[in-house]
Amino acid sequence: MARTQSLAQRDPNATRRVCRCALLAALAVAVAAAEALVPMPAPIPGMKLGLANTVTVIAAFWLGPAEATVVLAVRILLCAVLAGQLAALPFSLVGGVCALAVTLAFVHLNARGKVRLCCMAAAVAHNCGQIAMAAILTATPQIALHLPILLVVGTATGYATGTLAATVLERLPHLLASATNRIDCPNAESSPGGTASEQHGAGACAPHPDRSTPSAERPHHA
Repeated sequence: MARTQSLAQRDPNATRRVCRCALLAALAVAVAAAEALVPMPAPIPGMKLGLANTVTVIAAFWLGPAEATVVLAVRILLCAVLAGQLAALPFSLVGGVCALAVTLAFVHLNARGKVRLCCMAAAVAHNCGQIAMAAILTATPQIALHLPILLVVGTATGYATGTLAATVLERLPHLLASATNRIDCPNAESSPGGTASEQHGAGACAPHPDRSTPSAERPHHA
């Protein structure tokens, strides 16, 4: 009887991708918890910068749609449970799903150079989804009067979070390459006498063929 191949055997990068997804999910929860501790003076209750959404955008462009969905779901569910705000769960879910749909549309179009525009559009979609859910659950369509303010604020905060996400995505390949070199070549921190390659010979610390940069590792979802 043929043995069933494990996920790691079918996809050598599977373990690494799962670990990165888990790290991003934990980071999103931590950022959301920290953001909730800092009160933001705003004319409408519940308004915030949405820094945790930056992690979802990074996951979408770096790892892919499935990982971004997991990061978003874990962040929303854990934050609602830990903060004891289960009543706000429908609003967060609807707003998050709307923002994720816009983000994945940009990923599908391979618009990696338009991360700021993606975050701005996602913030607007998030606000529209939350307002629609609030109007439905409370049966008060007048809540939609807050939408113009939310759209202006969402566009501004989306630009700010988009700038942060674009900066992180731009630096990720260099950070990962540097970390990989330290793992593959412990003597990379060379002495003043020369670099590691000079001390150990050319090709002594060649990158492992399995350890590719995020752009090569991220699947295309055309």
